[in-house]
Parts: sequence; C-alpha cells; structure tokens
Amino acid sequence: MALFPYQRLAYLYDAIKNETLPQQELANRFDVSARTIRTDVITLNEILSLYGAQIDYKKNVGYQLVIFDSQRYETLPLEENQLKPLPRSSRERVLDLLIRFLTQVKAVKLDDIADSWFISRSTIQSDIAEVKDYLDKYGLLLEKKPYQGMRLLGEEPAIRTCLTDILWQIYTAEDHRTMARLQQTVLHDIDLHYLEKILQNQFERFDLKLTAEGQGYLLYSCAVSISRITMGQELIQYQTDQLDSNIIAAAAEIAEGFAYFLGSSLSEAEFNYLCVQIASRSRGDASSLSNAIQEKSDGLIEHILNYINDHYKYDMRHDEKLKKDLFVHISSMLSRVKYQIHSTNPLLNEIKQYYPFAYDITLSAVNNTEKYTEFTLTEDEISYLAVHIGVALERNYSVEYERHPRVLLVSELGNSTLRMIESKIKRDFPQIQISRPLSYREYEQLSSVEEDFIVTTVRLTEKDKPIVKIAPFPTPYQLEQLGRLAMVDRTMPYILERFFDERLFMVINKPITQQELFKMVCKKLEAGGYVDPDFYPSLIEREAIVSTLLGENIAIPHSVGLLAKKTKVVTILAPQGIVWDKNKNEVANVIFLLAISKDEYEDAMSIYNLFVNFVKEKSTKRLLNSRTFSEFQAIVKDSFGRIS
Repeated sequence: MALFPYQRLAYLYDAIKNETLPQQELANRFDVSARTIRTDVITLNEILSLYGAQIDYKKNVGYQLVIFDSQRYETLPLEENQLKPLPRSSRERVLDLLIRFLTQVKAVKLDDIADSWFISRSTIQSDIAEVKDYLDKYGLLLEKKPYQGMRLLGEEPAIRTCLTDILWQIYTAEDHRTMARLQQTVLHDIDLHYLEKILQNQFERFDLKLTAEGQGYLLYSCAVSISRITMGQELIQYQTDQLDSNIIAAAAEIAEGFAYFLGSSLSEAEFNYLCVQIASRSRGDASSLSNAIQEKSDGLIEHILNYINDHYKYDMRHDEKLKKDLFVHISSMLSRVKYQIHSTNPLLNEIKQYYPFAYDITLSAVNNTEKYTEFTLTEDEISYLAVHIGVALERNYSVEYERHPRVLLVSELGNSTLRMIESKIKRDFPQIQISRPLSYREYEQLSSVEEDFIVTTVRLTEKDKPIVKIAPFPTPYQLEQLGRLAMVDRTMPYILERFFDERLFMVINKPITQQELFKMVCKKLEAGGYVDPDFYPSLIEREAIVSTLLGENIAIPHSVGLLAKKTKVVTILAPQGIVWDKNKNEVANVIFLLAISKDEYEDAMSIYNLFVNFVKEKSTKRLLNSRTFSEFQAIVKDSFGRIS
C-alpha cells in the first residue's frame, strides 16, 4: 500500500526532506497555488506524525523537515518513496519526451505525463512543439489518436538514427549523468567497452579508416541497433547497392560479435544496414570507391568550385588541398545521403556564426544539386562542407603576414573540424605557422618536438615544449594563452567609412514585414545607383533557401551572388522587431542588408567579421540604443578594436 494518497505528496515530501524551501518556490515547482501547497503540507503532517516527524514552516525561510522521534522515523517505508528526478527545464522535458516516443510502441498520453511531472497541459504542449520540430528533421511524425494519446510514426532506420544522434550529442557534451541514465533505459546496459573492442579489432584488421568521431558515432549506432533488435524492432527489408568488399568482410566479422548480445546471427536486412553504417563513416580513398561514387564526388566538387568562381569570384579550382579534403568528405557524404543517414553536426550553430560567409556561399553552391546527391543536403552536411570552403578562402585570400612561431597541432577530431581549428589559429594569429597536424598516438611516439610550442585538443605529456590546450572553438582565455606565446600584433581593415553610409542608416519604429522592408531598401539602393532591379528578386531567392538570421536577433540579408555595382551596407535598427521566419518564430531587431560588388568581393569577409563579433559580444541591445549614425559609428569602431 502506498504511503501517500496521491503522487504529488511523495514528490513534495522528497523535496522538503532534502532542503528547506520557500512556499512560493514549491508552488512554482509543482505548478500549483501556494494555498494548495499549504493543504498538501497539512496532509503530509497527518501521515508523518505517525513516524515521529513533521514539516514546520519558518517565516522568511520556508518549509523544513523536523524529526522529533528518530526511532519511529526510521520505520518510515522509504522504499515506497524512491522517486526518479523530475525533468525541470524545457530541455530536460523535451529529451524525456523524445526518448519516450522513440522507444515506446504504445501511445503516450500527455495528460498522464503532465500530471506525473506536476506541470500544466499548456507547458507540455509547448514542449511537444519542440519535439515535433526535432523529429521532423528525421521524417518522423507524431500521430494523435483520440482517447489513446500520441505515438510515433516513421521508418525504423530513421528512429535508430534519431536515437543515435541524441546519445552522441549527450556523449560529446560530456553529460555523464544523463548518459548513464540513457545507457540504462535506451541501451539496456549494453557493454559498450566490449562492443568497442569488437569494432576496433575489425577496423584494424581490415584497415578501415575512420576518424575518432566517426568511430565513436558508429559505436552508438551499433548499440542502438542491438537494442532495437532485442526489443522486437528488427529490420525486415533493407536494400543496398554494391559496397566495397573490405567493408562487407569487416561487417561479417562484426556481425559475428553481435551474437554475444543477441544470441543469434543478424538477418540479411540487418547485415545490409550494418554495412551501410560502416561505409557512411569510413574515409575511403579513390581506389576503394566505386566508379559511380568517384564520378559523382568529382562532379559535385567541380560544380561547387565553378559556382563559387562564377558567382563570387573566388577562384579555388586549382586548390588541390581543398579538392582532396572535399573528396574525402563528399565520398562518404554521398553514401549517407543516398541511404538517408542523418549526420548531425554538433557545431552547426557555431559554424553558421563564425563562418557565415563561407556557409552562405556553400549553401548557394549546393542548392539544387540533386543530380549529384539524389536528395537535398541537410544544414548539417552543408556546414561540414562550409568549413572546408572557409579554410580554403582564408588560405587563398587572407592578407599575407610574416610568420615566425612554428606550431605542432595535436588532435583526435575529424578532418573538417581539424581544418577549422587550423583556420581559427591562422586567422587570429597569422604569424603562426602550423608545421604539421598529428594524432595523439603519433605525438606520443615522438622523441622530441622541433616546433616552438604545441596546440592540442587532448591532454598530452610534455616534451620540453609549451602546450596550449584548446576547444574546437577556443575560449577567450585559451586565445590569450596562444597570444602570449605568439606575441601577436594584429590589425583589422578599417572598413566603416568605406562601406557604411549615413544615408543608408535607418531606425524603424513601426510594424513592417520582411518583404516590405526589402522593397523599401532596394528602392533606395536603386535610386542611389548601387544595384539594378534584379537585386530584389535575388534577395528574396536567397532568403527562401534558409534564413539569414545570424544570431542574437541580428540578420544579414543579401543576394545570391555579387550583384551590386558598388559595395554598401544598409543598417536597419528595428526596436519593435521584424518577423524573419514565421515557422521558427524568428525576429530580427538589427539588420545589415549587404550589397556586395564583384570589384570589392575580397573585402566581404572583413564585413562578416564585424557582424560575427556583434553576435559574439551580444551587441543587439547596445546597437538598438544608438539613435544616430555617429553613435552607431562609435559602437562599430569600438567593436573593431576587439575583433580577433
């Protein structure tokens, strides 16, 4: 028999038992009134008095548990009150809902969940909207059935990919507590260390090349497959085209290792699925790829580089390093896209913020490339390509500096992320020369280090040279450490007087739509002789591809390609906000509309650097406070002084 007559009392007792809490805090936690809390405490005290305890209220402090008979209190049946922690934040609730829908076959009643979490129906409905948006990326839907609740509809491979992405994101975020809980509930305590040994042995035996990131992701993908099979969600059909014989042989050995967990061999469909998972994470060279994949990879690379040259006048068609990097990524990407394997880039938002120009021209270049990829590329895949493009842009078009310090870079991250780190270091400290990137194992085998110092993303043993440990996107403190070693003197191009104009500075204090704004600004640019009539439709076309909202309510709308006669930036401050994307409820308050000419295209990155810095420094409120162009100029000059 339950100790408490209703569940909220059990959670209320558990909360007060652990800490003294004010009445209003308890009311907020359980989404009830303060009066209800007082009533619940009275009921609790009637029960607790039988066990030598009571809950007292202390003015200006809150409710606290007082034990007046410890012997009787020890007889309290605690086992009946072992409670799972309730998800408190929206992020925690969304994660819990996702796991429920992805792992339960039966319908889920939202009212039951709301009651068990002590939240309102409207709160959980708001969380469900976010859950639907997340599932939509995988082609998964939530079906609502009257009197039964909601259940998930979708293909089994998509469900597995979604689950794997969730696990991988939590693992990379180093959320050990959540990871431990999900390993128990989703993976049913599968021995990941043993499974990792099975995979590692076969990768080494068959000489399959995977990045540390790709190998880690594949580990969770295999664990999810094993879990789903044991739950009765086995694949019935899964067709593949001809795959590399090396991958098939490795998959056959790995499949035998799965018998330890399953007690039986894999079906043909499950074996085909395993082969595709391995192929999509492998880094193959041209000799190991089919002619069809090679042709499509080469064709897509040629299309991207030609498009960038034709529309943006950046000629990187002879950059062999870029071609090689793109080939390695695109060859495996085509397999993922073909079999609709969703690849999540955990750094997507950072790439869009820190590499906006590279992301934008890559986005334009891969628009309508289905003849190469068969399917539309996701933002995650595009962002990986954008890193390669961004690094090549800086390598080929950055201002030249004299370089002194030589640096050794040590990392276990993927190829694209490694290039991004190299680019960040070179951009912030252009005099630094990165002599060579090494893996952890390669570094440990060195007897000595010839370079001046070492930059690493992993912990290393010292070899008589200074070591700076950094994250994929270095923190200000990490950059300061690098700066001290490099003794940097840097300058930024002073572009304010050249591209910003008082006549193109606007403060809008009335409601206006995005389209109305574009028409008004384009009319002004045309009148000034900066653009032709074809600029406006190109502006609309670019916005239709994906929102140009950069972050912190700052938007940078622009055309597809370089259509302006003269480069100008139109600055619009909209304190009331302008709806930028209805589907995502995005609002822009600061808008920099870019009109970039072909003659001044090399300065585009300098302009983007300023906008990125505004986002990094969360300057929206400060910018909105500037009511004149002079005040705006002062903010821009101040920001230029801190651009890194």
